[in-house]
Amino acid sequence: MSVAFAKEESAEAAAETILPARPISDRINLVTEAGLKMLQDELARAQQALEAANVLEDVNERRRQSAVPVRDMRYYTERVRTAQLMSVPTSNEVITFGHTVTFERDDGRTQTFRIVGEDEANPSRASISHGSPVAIALIGKTVGDIVHLGQRELEILSIS
Repeated sequence: MSVAFAKEESAEAAAETILPARPISDRINLVTEAGLKMLQDELARAQQALEAANVLEDVNERRRQSAVPVRDMRYYTERVRTAQLMSVPTSNEVITFGHTVTFERDDGRTQTFRIVGEDEANPSRASISHGSPVAIALIGKTVGDIVHLGQRELEILSIS
């Protein structure tokens, strides 16, 4: 094998390992206890994946296997560092971060979502980010309030 070919393989492998950073919003990083634990667990998983990649003998394969864990470690390290743990709401009178809100849409559908941090949000599991348009519209409202969201109306049925 020629030296030129070996350098080409290394350059190619190096190019494969430069991943763009995961975007981090400029919104305040509010988290629930579960959200903080999830961030810490994801950071630990990324660290374990990097350690596993670092024992590989083939330098090109090590670079490939390290790319995602390195990127994820940067992301989760920053998210854990900037996390602001929010206490569980003590009152259910006014919607705040951490509340579970049930509302009826103007089309008759009833939906329930918990307002959580960005990394914890998963609408398919009934949680939305505190920075989502729905959460922004709901925060500060009370049971019985009608919230206008674009062309839609939501009536708040319960807060827990």
